[in-house]
Amino acid sequence: MKNTVKIACLIVVSTGLQPTKSNAQRNLIDSTAIARINATLDSFVEAGAVSGVSALVYEKEKEAYFNAFGMADEESGLPMERDTIVQIFSMTKPVTGVALMTLHEQGKFNLDDPVSKFITSFSNLKVATGTDDDGNLVLVAPKRPMTIRNLTRHTSGLANSNGLPLVGPLLEKADPMNPGNTLAQAVSRYSQLPLWFHPGEQWAYGPSVDIQARLVERLSGMKFSEYLIEHILGPLKMTETRYHVPEADRDRMAGVYWRDEDTGELSRKADEHDFNTKPVQLTPGGWGLTSTIDDYMRFARMLQNEGELDGVRILEPDTVRLMATNHLSDDITERSWLPSKGQVGFGLDFAVRTHPPASDEESAGAVGEFFWDGAASTMFWIDPKNDLTAVLFVQLRPFDKVGLHKAFRDAVYRPRN
Repeated sequence: MKNTVKIACLIVVSTGLQPTKSNAQRNLIDSTAIARINATLDSFVEAGAVSGVSALVYEKEKEAYFNAFGMADEESGLPMERDTIVQIFSMTKPVTGVALMTLHEQGKFNLDDPVSKFITSFSNLKVATGTDDDGNLVLVAPKRPMTIRNLTRHTSGLANSNGLPLVGPLLEKADPMNPGNTLAQAVSRYSQLPLWFHPGEQWAYGPSVDIQARLVERLSGMKFSEYLIEHILGPLKMTETRYHVPEADRDRMAGVYWRDEDTGELSRKADEHDFNTKPVQLTPGGWGLTSTIDDYMRFARMLQNEGELDGVRILEPDTVRLMATNHLSDDITERSWLPSKGQVGFGLDFAVRTHPPASDEESAGAVGEFFWDGAASTMFWIDPKNDLTAVLFVQLRPFDKVGLHKAFRDAVYRPRN
């Protein structure tokens, strides 16, 4: 592999004055923008920062940009192409959120219902606040119930790391996300663990969306994976978005490349595809799906079109707008790394841009957009103001330490001279 060298990224001045659907005179993605995006993405491959990358942009309901650069799998000589299958990791979460909200539309639950109303093992939750003189955990009752809204906006208090004080060792021992567990077993194990903060008091990314997936099962009476196929993936013709990749399609799977922090070298791990190619029980709501760039764009375009695509309605417009509205109140000041996404709040399983970029150091974008990304540095966003939807596929871990997301966004939104 090539060593990573310094990348000359394009710097964009974003005024935040993006055209709206009603006053947009010209498309953002013109021939100049296409050349700019091509140069930007190609530079990351040429620098050895990524093995391969692809991007797809729709503007005003038409494909405005697609290109792919580099290799999906260098070792096997597989180029990055339109039908390359990637692991989307946390870009699974919005799919789960949409599945849950289809049941909300059916009147199956209210967002402020306690989770325990539907998953009774959450009825006796405690919060770990410290240890006593003997080293035992001090557990107190939550100040308020954990609600479904807490799950959708990551304010549940569920333990999210084995490295946490107090609850981390318990999480490691419980091992809820072991691939051998069913979703029901995983969620049951989470429900037996103490919370690490009172629900509603912090934003902390974690297993909340896996609990949402179990709620889908409880509310629908179906296995989560089957519900996805019947109510989202099937109707949207997302035939290559799935947990298990059949053997016939595995020669299209991209390798996941890990970047060494010191040398910039990219390397692979032998077991990177095991979850998606070997028999497992678990179907997480928060990660685990694979997809192609066109498949995921169909999901994103459905959201851009306020719940409908090609005559198939998945959600009502009001529901999509509810999901794309910030639900984090100002008094939730502990927000972990969420501020690194820019001037954003959080809706129902999406980050939501609430203000223009505060400086050139932040990624370009439009107020009102909603988006998310995945652990292997994939990303997508929906920009209602400019009627634009973008999907970026790459397989780079740890998460985007090379500035790819900012460079791509800046290339899309760079103001014209």
